[in-house]
Amino acid sequence: MFAMPRNILAIILLFCCLHGQSQLQSPMAVKTTVQATLAKQILQEAEKAMALEPVTVTASGSPRSAGGRHDFFSEGDYWWPNPVSPDSPYIQRDGMSNPDNFVAHRHAMIRLSRIVGVLASAYMITGQEKYVHHALRHCRAWFVDTTTAMTPHLLYAQAIKGRFTGRGIGIIDTIQLMEVVQGLMVMEGAKGADKALFDRIRQWFEKYLQWLTTHQYGKDEMNAANNHGTCWVMQVAAFAKFTRNEQWLTFCRERYKNVLLPNQMAADGSFPQELRRTKPYGYSIFNLDAMTAVCQILSTRKDNLWQYQTPDGRSIQKGIAYLYPFVADKNKWPFKKDVMYWDNWPVAQPFLVFGARAFLQTEWLGTWKKLDHDPKEDEVVRNLPIRNPLIWLN
Repeated sequence: MFAMPRNILAIILLFCCLHGQSQLQSPMAVKTTVQATLAKQILQEAEKAMALEPVTVTASGSPRSAGGRHDFFSEGDYWWPNPVSPDSPYIQRDGMSNPDNFVAHRHAMIRLSRIVGVLASAYMITGQEKYVHHALRHCRAWFVDTTTAMTPHLLYAQAIKGRFTGRGIGIIDTIQLMEVVQGLMVMEGAKGADKALFDRIRQWFEKYLQWLTTHQYGKDEMNAANNHGTCWVMQVAAFAKFTRNEQWLTFCRERYKNVLLPNQMAADGSFPQELRRTKPYGYSIFNLDAMTAVCQILSTRKDNLWQYQTPDGRSIQKGIAYLYPFVADKNKWPFKKDVMYWDNWPVAQPFLVFGARAFLQTEWLGTWKKLDHDPKEDEVVRNLPIRNPLIWLN
């Protein structure tokens, strides 16, 4: 039987999608729509990324860090100097980000994520291996080169001056590495890919995965009852998939079914732990993005998390159906407004794409197409770790 080349099939599907002949009859139609929507932006951003040199944690540092030159460091967002005494321990102002906190390492990691994600997307569209080679330059600097590489742990993340040199909740900072590993998996099949370099990068993530799952910080984060617990599962799932660790992939599937879904989602599909925060809208969206990413990463033909529901009917489909009306029209939001960044949400949330693909929902995908695909606000960007949905639909 004649096998149609992949690029010709994509062109046919793209033509049908653009001329209204495809009504999400299959998941492929979602991928085609995503590519048609983002192709121009992807290729423009990829060309910009080709001119960028690697910047890792060794390029900057803070005197407040208890770590060394190769150690990632960040500070708790909602912690501020005490006005009573500048030298006293910081005090908390929940939901209010301190603009003077050290964020250079976080920004560098986000930069890496954006570079690898867009280069992998451009490779998917064009097949040009120049994008693969340049992405690997950045990954070599971050994970292999001993002069610039980051140490595979997060001992000093989200520190608080005068209180903690690092905290378990800082692990959420490395959600930015998910599109790095996803992009690498997309590009690993390139004919000219450096297999030995891929193996060295994979070794770094094996070490980091071990730290995430054995250090007390990781255990604390795993047991968090809100979006932090979701993001631990999301990260471990992504890194376990990249390192081919079936044990942790199985663990994460069971964690989703037996802990995340029944303990975080209410019967109506909402997330009570997020709704009680000072930024209930943004946190609800963030947690749903993360939970749908978990389903996207972990679902198999034999164990499809998209179709799973608890005995009392909680499911990811119910979670999307609950939040979607408030993303389509924020004026319908029945709860208090977020104390910061209320005007910056929503953007092109990945849960809309993943949900549309899983349930063939034209309306969800249509809303995603209308939203902002290139947000500029730092707070939004760092809480949008999946910025290149095309590589997740490979």
